[in-house]
Amino acid sequence: MTKKRRKKRALLPFRLNILFVIVFLLFSALVLQLGVVQIINGEEHQAVLEQTTNDIAEISVPRGMIYDSGGNVIVGNEPVYSITYTPPKNGDPADKRLDIATKLADIIKMEDKSTEKITEREYKEYWFLLNSEEANKRITASEKESLDDTEVYDTTLKRITEDDYKELENDEKAKQIIAIKRELDSATELVPHVIKNKDVSEREYATIAENMGDMSGINVTTDWTRNYPYDGSLQGILGSIKTGIPEGEEDYYKSRNYQLNDRIGTSGLEKEYESLLKGDKKRVRYVTDNNNNIVSQEVISEGQRGQDLQLSINMDFQKELDKIVRDELKNAINRHPGANRYLEDAMAVMLNPNTGEIYAASGQHYNRENNEYESADMNTVFSANAVGSTVKGATLLAGYQEGAVTMGAQFLDTPMIIKDTPEKSSYKNMGWINDLQALQMSSNVYMFNVALHIGGEYNQKNGESVSFDQDAFRILRNYYNQVGLGVETGVDLPSESVGYVGTTGQAGNLLDFSIGQFDTYTTMQLAQYVSTIANGGYRIKPHFVSEIHEPSNEKDKLGPLAETKSPEILNKITATDEQIERVKTGFEMVFQTTNGTASRHLTDKAKSYNIAGKTGTAQTSKNGTDLENWTLIGYADADNPEIAFAIMVPNLGIISGGQQYPITYNIANRALEYYYEHTAPEEK
Repeated sequence: MTKKRRKKRALLPFRLNILFVIVFLLFSALVLQLGVVQIINGEEHQAVLEQTTNDIAEISVPRGMIYDSGGNVIVGNEPVYSITYTPPKNGDPADKRLDIATKLADIIKMEDKSTEKITEREYKEYWFLLNSEEANKRITASEKESLDDTEVYDTTLKRITEDDYKELENDEKAKQIIAIKRELDSATELVPHVIKNKDVSEREYATIAENMGDMSGINVTTDWTRNYPYDGSLQGILGSIKTGIPEGEEDYYKSRNYQLNDRIGTSGLEKEYESLLKGDKKRVRYVTDNNNNIVSQEVISEGQRGQDLQLSINMDFQKELDKIVRDELKNAINRHPGANRYLEDAMAVMLNPNTGEIYAASGQHYNRENNEYESADMNTVFSANAVGSTVKGATLLAGYQEGAVTMGAQFLDTPMIIKDTPEKSSYKNMGWINDLQALQMSSNVYMFNVALHIGGEYNQKNGESVSFDQDAFRILRNYYNQVGLGVETGVDLPSESVGYVGTTGQAGNLLDFSIGQFDTYTTMQLAQYVSTIANGGYRIKPHFVSEIHEPSNEKDKLGPLAETKSPEILNKITATDEQIERVKTGFEMVFQTTNGTASRHLTDKAKSYNIAGKTGTAQTSKNGTDLENWTLIGYADADNPEIAFAIMVPNLGIISGGQQYPITYNIANRALEYYYEHTAPEEK
């Protein structure tokens, strides 16, 4: 064996050993790396894996329905054809959404209001997608370096001018595409979003069903929409819903698990009882692959539609009250068009004075521009006006409690003249009268004396100035608040007006305040006030909802009772029972005696109902024309009150001879007659 061959053999094991060492090190490194991945970073990577492969989507369910006191559906859910879009995980890119919208625009037609509300930005964004290359040239490379992606996009849009997109404003096809894309853009990943569910034709439904494979995420199904069997009666109080979180309230709704495309109550009872009506969402688990394709899905929870509301409203009574109030408003305007040229509104509320249950609430408005009569039931809680003498019962109670007047005390009703103040008087000189007669005949002067005494002025002399404690305004207002005047009634609506609170403190203002011609009040406040007198001094929250029911499996049927709304007493007024009974006696005299201000306007049927209450007239003016606000409050029967009412008609014209059309009395006569002939006997 040569020396060269022996040397070559010696090197071979050495090289193999080096190779084995290298392989060993590589395997060791691999094992080490696997250990790091599995042991140290295992939980982190597993979380990422689960996050990208498992997602829970929450899908809205139909809202709860609203029924009247007789179990009739007032607000229901009507099934409709629906076209939906379900984005994949992480959504579709903008160009793909544009492609889907373009294809859909060849099949469906969006509502006119959808195309009418296209914004400047939406036109620019559409133009950008069609002309992205040209648009991108409008921002320099150096600008791009100093801005993030969002700022680059916004800057580019700003440089798209009206001249660029103005042709789109007259392109109906483009407007359809933009309106559809708006819906696609607002969809949430993995959650079906409604593109169109109103007036979807059978042709649209069938065509999309045949072509769903060409439009990723598009589907046809059945949805629901709100329907109103009673032709919009009580519509304002029932409220409305809209798709999408209201602007400025994003944090509130998102914190309560709402999504951007949820349908939400935005007014009235729909908003007040949103948490009950919205229901529990259906929950679906989606498993997606690395390409965001849905591999499988599993329903975790079927969800449940919202709970149902049953109102104390009797819809037959409600419809009749709407008709009565509208008829009388129309009669007043048609019979005296000149005098009543500023008359536009009339409101009425009928409720149970012992429980606060509202039986009917109507507001009617005459739209002079369109020459149409419209329902405006929310005026019962928002339209505040000077109410005149209806407050005199509260004034008298305040006087009793402050020791400013005693039961049976007499004052001389003759014009009161205060220095630097216009003459103050009643509509006639009544001579010496007591507190009951002051209510019966509606004496202003009697209430003036009560107010001055509350302010510490007991020696008023005609022609001289008066000295009274300015705190009299606060004292009188506090007593008014006790019975519901000038404060929130607590009615179950999202908001209500408390009226105007006067600020000046002259003697004349105090006198006006005591007869309802300074602060202003709503019809609902008047209804709560007269109910407080009727039931013996308990101020009770008026409410529309009387019961809450679980959803029923039977169509249009109430399910199991979940909750009953019990009467809620806000306060007991501080007047004694004897003082309250004294005012109630005066209220009876208003309606049941010959000298009572309401007596001559009652029908024979109405008199048989044994009504008690108070009339009110407040002077006002518009464009130099003298007008009057008429109010009427009452309850029946006087001995055992079961219904209370408040009626308000602002800006009633004065007919020649100083007369007025007796609109408030006509409404009361007709409404009480219907109640006792169609509603009350059955309840009794």
